[in-house]
Amino acid sequence: MSEYSVLLADDEKFVCDMIQKKLNWQELGFCVAGYARNGIEALEMVEDLEPDVIMTDIKMPYMDGLTLCRKVKERFPGTKFIIFSGFDEFEYAKEAIKIEAEEYILKPIDSEELAAVFRRIREALDRDIDEKRNINELQEYYLKSLPVLQENFYVSLLEGRLAEQTIKKYASDYQIRLDGSFYVVAVLSIHYHSKNGKEMEVAPFLLSVSVQKLVEEQLGGLWTIKTLFYTGDIVVVAQLSKEEELRSFTDRLDDICRRAGRICRSGVTAGIGTLCSRPVELPKSYSAAKNAISYALLYGRSRAINIEEIGLKSAEPNAASSGESIVPLLAALKINDKERLKKAIHTFVEEVTKSRLSMSDFKVMLMKLVVELNDFVWNYDLSMDEALGDGLDLLNLLMDQDSMEAMGETLLGICSRLQDRVSERRKDSTVSFVSKAKAYVREHYADRDIGIDTVCGELGVSSSYFSTAFKKTTGKTFINYLTEYRMQQAVKLLETGDDKTYIIADKVGYSDPNYFSYVFKKCIGCSPSKYRATH
Repeated sequence: MSEYSVLLADDEKFVCDMIQKKLNWQELGFCVAGYARNGIEALEMVEDLEPDVIMTDIKMPYMDGLTLCRKVKERFPGTKFIIFSGFDEFEYAKEAIKIEAEEYILKPIDSEELAAVFRRIREALDRDIDEKRNINELQEYYLKSLPVLQENFYVSLLEGRLAEQTIKKYASDYQIRLDGSFYVVAVLSIHYHSKNGKEMEVAPFLLSVSVQKLVEEQLGGLWTIKTLFYTGDIVVVAQLSKEEELRSFTDRLDDICRRAGRICRSGVTAGIGTLCSRPVELPKSYSAAKNAISYALLYGRSRAINIEEIGLKSAEPNAASSGESIVPLLAALKINDKERLKKAIHTFVEEVTKSRLSMSDFKVMLMKLVVELNDFVWNYDLSMDEALGDGLDLLNLLMDQDSMEAMGETLLGICSRLQDRVSERRKDSTVSFVSKAKAYVREHYADRDIGIDTVCGELGVSSSYFSTAFKKTTGKTFINYLTEYRMQQAVKLLETGDDKTYIIADKVGYSDPNYFSYVFKKCIGCSPSKYRATH
């Protein structure tokens, strides 16, 4: 039996303690994930906890329960709400109905009544998941959503087998509209094993259908998209009206990857390719999206990775096919794992030695490797001279070694230096925009509306990528950094001036003096007035 999470919100802690004690949560199939003392604190906790149910009082400081429910529903529409209040007023009940709350309960809360409410919610949540997993529904949905002609058209388009002058004709014949200003390809790769390594209970094919349905539900109302199964992955071809929409597209896919993990009990990674202005350029976008997925170990699974946000150029199709022993070498090179690189090069050398190739075949093998390494260098806008030294040729350098072992050591040194240069580039890029974000905070901290979306708009990156990189670089979330900086400025004003607390609150970006005092005490350890008196 699955266990669902509950977030309790009430400014009176004893009320939440009473609710926790009154119910047998495990028997009901729930667990209390957290407790918030006001609406703003609850909203912040929702981002991390993503609770299935929020039980909130109406009357709370800084943000009331109804406003909290409306804001949560915008981001997490599947969340269930229970609203309780000490006021038996029709207007409150009517507003609760508007936001589709599961129940409106009056204090004092009856434990039997509350348990019955949670049983009903439990049944509703189970139905939602069962619907996603219903085999017959998924099979029927699959057959209806993938017309054969449209499928073949998009596969041909992704493989570059359609001349530009014929695309419009085929699209018209198959009732496909290709009238977007911009196009982008996303590839969703599903990991078909659970965390403990066992096979999934649901067949992989049906699991793929479930994820495809989730993608169409979440993206279909915002953009014109086409989803299809291709080479074991789910491919999404999206039409955008503006270049700036790529950031929102990335964030939406990031949310889908996280939700798919909860609903389908499986990890999903989304790779997002380069933006293009013509359908004929979609093969390049598809190739770049596949390339982005290969960086999942570096940037994390169960998330969306935009190729243009990780410092790479688009991956150009390569005519040369690598030998099997080259593939793990290149994979280790990409994820910057020196120990894995060393093992891969050792395996490569060992396999070439055992194969007893002719000299001509041996040269062909090395040429394939050199081509792949040059593609890697090109993707990161590096120079091979940085790894070899000026004027040296990689193929000749490898061929001139005394033995296969010496060639392997030389190759390891070259690849290690390439990894170091890529790490420096990636670090410089991340540090650069994190520094810009900090500078933006220093200039605009007094702006009440400053937030992640504001900063990401200035930097031109998606909020999912920015949040991950900012925390990795600074050790703090952006909101925590902004709050700390504002409190530092407030401390300076308290120490050096005579402004009233409400004036200082306004100067550091808070419209509500009471909430400013609450945050100040939480960060500094005492109220603003006490701090001024003691300093």
